[in-house]
Amino acid sequence: MADVNITVDGKKVMAPAGTLLIEACKSVGIEVPSFCYYPNLSLQGACRMCLVKVEKMPKLQTACTTVIGEGMVVTTDSPEIHQARKSMVELLLGNHPLDCPVCDAGGECELQDMTFSYGAAESKYIDIKNHREEQQWSPVVYFDRPRCILCYRCVRVCGEGMDVWALGVQNRGVSSIISPNKEDHLECEECGMCIDICPVGALTSGAYRYKTRPWEMKHVGTTCTHCADGCKTTLGVRRSDTGMEIVRGDNRDKSGINGDFLCIKGRYAFDFANHEDRLTQPLIRKEGRLTPASWEEAFELIGKRFREVRDTDGGQAIGVIGSTRTTNEEDYLLQKFSRVVLHTNNIDHHRTADFPALASALAGKPEATASMRDVFNAPAILLIGNDPTVQHPLLAWQIRNNVRLHRARLYVINSQEIKLRRQATSFVQIPEGSEGQVAAFLNGNDSALTDNTLRTSMSEMRDKLRGESNLVIIFDSVLRGADIQTLISFGSGIQGAQFVCLGDYANSRGAADLGLYPDLLPGYHRIADSTHFHREWGNFPTTAGLNLAQMVESAKAGSLKALYVVGANPVGRLAIDPFTFNQSFVVVQDMFLTETATMADVVLPAANAYEKTGTFTNTCGDIQLVKKAGEVSGTKSDFEMMVRIADAMGFDVHKLVPFGRGATADMGQSRGVQSGEADRHAVWLEAHGLEPKMSPFDPIAILDEIQRLVPGYDVSRANILAGNDQHTSLSAGGPGISQDPALIVPAQDNLFSSGTLGRYSRALNSVIENQHPETTEVAAD
Repeated sequence: MADVNITVDGKKVMAPAGTLLIEACKSVGIEVPSFCYYPNLSLQGACRMCLVKVEKMPKLQTACTTVIGEGMVVTTDSPEIHQARKSMVELLLGNHPLDCPVCDAGGECELQDMTFSYGAAESKYIDIKNHREEQQWSPVVYFDRPRCILCYRCVRVCGEGMDVWALGVQNRGVSSIISPNKEDHLECEECGMCIDICPVGALTSGAYRYKTRPWEMKHVGTTCTHCADGCKTTLGVRRSDTGMEIVRGDNRDKSGINGDFLCIKGRYAFDFANHEDRLTQPLIRKEGRLTPASWEEAFELIGKRFREVRDTDGGQAIGVIGSTRTTNEEDYLLQKFSRVVLHTNNIDHHRTADFPALASALAGKPEATASMRDVFNAPAILLIGNDPTVQHPLLAWQIRNNVRLHRARLYVINSQEIKLRRQATSFVQIPEGSEGQVAAFLNGNDSALTDNTLRTSMSEMRDKLRGESNLVIIFDSVLRGADIQTLISFGSGIQGAQFVCLGDYANSRGAADLGLYPDLLPGYHRIADSTHFHREWGNFPTTAGLNLAQMVESAKAGSLKALYVVGANPVGRLAIDPFTFNQSFVVVQDMFLTETATMADVVLPAANAYEKTGTFTNTCGDIQLVKKAGEVSGTKSDFEMMVRIADAMGFDVHKLVPFGRGATADMGQSRGVQSGEADRHAVWLEAHGLEPKMSPFDPIAILDEIQRLVPGYDVSRANILAGNDQHTSLSAGGPGISQDPALIVPAQDNLFSSGTLGRYSRALNSVIENQHPETTEVAAD
């Protein structure tokens, strides 16, 4: 679109034709105040705060509804404009309760800011205040009607952005009020977007109300620990008796890949961290009961028993189960600890997608994976399986608003009539379990489908898809193994096609990328191949270990003498008989006494992702920083516990975590294998302008090693530390290896569940939708 030249307050401004005047001013740092306007929502023109003077127009104009034109001359600040805006504020304050000292929005209120800016300290009239009782619309949404300024932001974001339409307007004129869809309460997705977008304190959070003030909290932008989308959430924390308590989650920092969006889990489900059942002291089983113990006693016992099993029965007698909620650094360290310290490749995790098959199919294909931002900008999207609205809410937001704002074409193939069919250009419902045949049909195998009606529908969609370019193809665990290769083959025939494979947990992709497999090293390198990891780590087993199902069978046979479970609950989530491991020495690191922890010999209280530093990789392959926000006394990070266990086993932790000053080169003065060798890690740090880390407990030391050794993770460190997302690549990874599809077990979580964490979230368990998960049809307009 051609650029248009205008003048604003004497400053020359160039912006694309069709740009709103308020956005053109914002692009050059000129603030035009508004209440009702919000980017990417329909125009309302209700508050009249954005009035500006446009040359040759007789009256003041609203900048939020005025489109710029060539040669336009605009004034945004003059006595006339100042007085007009002041009058608008006076009108709003005329019936406002003026309860700032007790209002949750105090200190963050846009009306408060405008009052300070335009000096409406007095009013030219007196009116009786319209008092109304505060209404509880749901356990997490409260409405204070007298505070509402009728900007209609909440109505528009709920309808246009979320496609829920749970809020509306009753009556007209001065009698207008915002009302919920069930008369006196809400039944919706409980995302809380209406609260975040409210410019005043009319809509407030049930999790935060009357607890504290914004200036009493420290605000930490980190990555959500629930689903695999990787939303950025801002946690408000304050000091408490047990450490640093998380009291609020919101989207204060809109710089993340989620922009304006947060679902109920990202906004409210931080409360599991403050649950009274949190473990805060190590437990050791004595005389059949788990009893409190000191950290020193626990580490000494674990180190002794692990060392005995390794030296007596060999590493093959030890099993390790990792987590999809621990950080990249902890996942990498865990698989390295298993192989280098325990001498075992018996390592696995809860698999929710076939990432090795994706990596194998995309090997040598650069830029073949789409980032979460790419989904928002793609001209066309193919979604096979999954219901993103309830399983990947950010993905659904990106798709929905891409269709709404960019007119993207959405093609949906699903066995269920999912909500996103409303936005679909073409929707084909297929029999459950036939996704593999559909992939084969798309790739040109017409005999893969036998139903004539389905074949006709799919043939029409296939023809449309072949005519697209820059198509983003999204699928989940309904496609595995060879079916993924077939789909990639189809996509390779479409110009610029990119792929997204959907896992279920916050770091499912990171756990896969960083080697929590019995037969794959980080970067999907085969354990039996000679790789740079063998040169870096020295001696470790090169034969494939046992996967999780095989570990269970080994334990039943009495061959698995020890089991180390980090941040996982296989007994509860994968329905494993807890008595399976009664002959094994079991160590569990977790926040709660889960089904797995209950049968352990030693339980170590772990910090969660909101209480430590590191990185996550979302399901699209976007790596982001995880920052420490909260803290609970008596817990330790999984990273620190692994290092301490290695030390208790007598292992040199310098070989596990690259910290301290490295060895220097001998410049060829000696002979043999050490001749001329330098510390490769130190050389890499120097080349990238990074300092060696001084502590073995610093996870960034392992991030250094990940970026040096793992293909696709050599992204900008500065951008990661700045809180930006960086997209990783699978093209330079190893060839992978075929995995057993039966090992993939989808989490089956929805908007109101989140594995073990969801069980301990009061917010998730309090909303009515969690008791009645069935969705009802809502008119789109």
